[in-house]
Amino acid sequence: MHRYSKPPKSLLRKVGRAIADYDLIREGDRILLGVSGGKDSLSLLQILAHLQTYAPVKFELGILTVDPEVEGFDPSTLTDYYDQLGLPWHYARQPIMEEAKQRMSGDSFCAYCARMKRGIMYSTCREHDYNVLALAQHLDDLAESFLMSAFHGGQLRTMKAHYLNDAGNIRIIRPLVYARETQTAAFAADANLPVIPDSCPACFTMPTQREHMKQLLAQEEKTNRQLFSSLLHAMRPLMTEGGIPD
Repeated sequence: MHRYSKPPKSLLRKVGRAIADYDLIREGDRILLGVSGGKDSLSLLQILAHLQTYAPVKFELGILTVDPEVEGFDPSTLTDYYDQLGLPWHYARQPIMEEAKQRMSGDSFCAYCARMKRGIMYSTCREHDYNVLALAQHLDDLAESFLMSAFHGGQLRTMKAHYLNDAGNIRIIRPLVYARETQTAAFAADANLPVIPDSCPACFTMPTQREHMKQLLAQEEKTNRQLFSSLLHAMRPLMTEGGIPD
């Protein structure tokens, strides 16, 4: 029995607009979606599965969950959920935290983990002939990256909505770039999605620049309701293929 939940129209409109603006999904694409078990990736899974049922462009969808083997985090329970959805899935384990302790130099754990996960995602795409990798970062994530880059790196950059990897054989897309975190959180709760609490416990036990930016933006938005609309306007030139790689 498939456990699909229809996403709210407000969220579908944001994703549909991003797909159209950035040409994210094309006829015949084989899309691999990275699912961490958090509210954002599980929401995007439901959205893409829903789009498969009526979108004029036909595409295939598969799922990849990377288990970094961090104590207190077990995403293996998601595989039963994937079976219920009737979608092909892949599950990769790698002791990323233990490797980080030995190999990490100058990076934060989060940056090291993200780089290792991305490598696993690319290799899975190549092994199983997926030409598109879908990631679930939303507008809040882009805004936080934008501020981190400006404040700490002295550069204007953020995550891109659509680009090719260095090898030129995998397209990376972010269909949630216009969506707010509050929207994915509300959908995940209303649809009772099987969210894994603290989908990266290591990040929750170590204060990060990103968390500081999140708090800063939340405080500013209390007095400036157009904050994220303004930030999106400022970031648009950085979100395309010609922008700075993330």
